[in-house]
Amino acid sequence: MASIGQIVSPTPGNDALSRARSRAALVPDCLVEAKRIANTVIAGWHGRRKRGIGENFWQFRPYTEGESLSRIDWRRSARDDHTYIRDHEWEAAHTIWLWADMSPSMMYKSTYGHVSKEGRALVLMLALAEILARSGERIGCPGIMEPVSARNAAERLAAALMHTPLEGGLPQTTMIRGWSDIVLIGDFLDEADSVMGRIGPLARRGLRGHVVEVADPAEEVFPYSGRTEFTDPENGAKLVAGRAENLREDYQRAYLARRENLGQSLRHLGWTFVSHRTDRLASEALVAVHMYLSGMPAKATLGGQP
Repeated sequence: MASIGQIVSPTPGNDALSRARSRAALVPDCLVEAKRIANTVIAGWHGRRKRGIGENFWQFRPYTEGESLSRIDWRRSARDDHTYIRDHEWEAAHTIWLWADMSPSMMYKSTYGHVSKEGRALVLMLALAEILARSGERIGCPGIMEPVSARNAAERLAAALMHTPLEGGLPQTTMIRGWSDIVLIGDFLDEADSVMGRIGPLARRGLRGHVVEVADPAEEVFPYSGRTEFTDPENGAKLVAGRAENLREDYQRAYLARRENLGQSLRHLGWTFVSHRTDRLASEALVAVHMYLSGMPAKATLGGQP
C-alpha cells in the first residue's frame, strides 16, 4: 500500500519470486514465536462461551417461576429441596477472519525496529489464530483459508500462507457471509479516504472489524539527516533529499494526521483501531485486540498502551 509514509523506507527489491521465498522462510519462525506469545497471554483470554440454546451442558441453576417445566432437571432436583434448571451452552455460528498485509512496504525494517513489519504482522495473526482456536472459535483467512474450528488452526493457516500468491492491498471479502469479526493487520499507509473506501462496505454488511496498524519506529520519528535517497517499495520511485532533516516536521505532521484520520473514521463505523510499533512487545497489541474481540472496553492506542 503506497503513500507518503513509505518514502522513508529503502527496501529490498520487488522481485515477486524473491519475496515469496522470503515469506515462506519467515512463516515457520513466526509460527514458533506466535505460539510462545500466545502462551504468555492465554491465561487471560476467554472465549465467548455463554448460556443459551445448544447441546453442551453449561450449568445447573435454581428454577424461577415462569420458566418452562420441561427444562427442569428432576434428577439433580431430587438431591435436595430445590428445583434446578439445566442450562446449555450458547452455540453461535460465528467466524473470526484474520488477514495480514503482505505488500512490499511490509518488508521494511529499520535499525530502530526489532523485526520487519511483515514479521510482526504474521506473528500477530498466527498468535490470534492460536488463542482463538484454543477458545473454540472458527478461524478463517479471506482468500487463503476457509473457516475451520480446530486446535491446529494456526498451523493450518501458516501452511496456507506459505503457498499463497503475493497480493497487495486489502483482501477480497465476497466469501464472508453472516455476522463475523474481521481483524486486518497492516501498515495502512494509503490515505485514510482510500482505505475507508474499501472498509466502509464491509461495515455496512454487518462485519465487526478490528484494524491493527503496524509501524516501524523510523516511520514515525523520521531520523534521517543529510543527503538521503528514499525509495517507494511499491513502484520503485526514488526521492533524493539534500537535507533530509528539513523534511522531518512536515513529514511527521502528515504521517500522524493520516493515522488520526484513519482511527477516527474507523471508530465512526463502530470498528476498533490499534496502532502498534515494531519496537514494542507483540503481546501488547495481542492483548489490545483480545479486549476488543471479547467486547471489553479497551484503552489501547499507540503501541497497545493506554
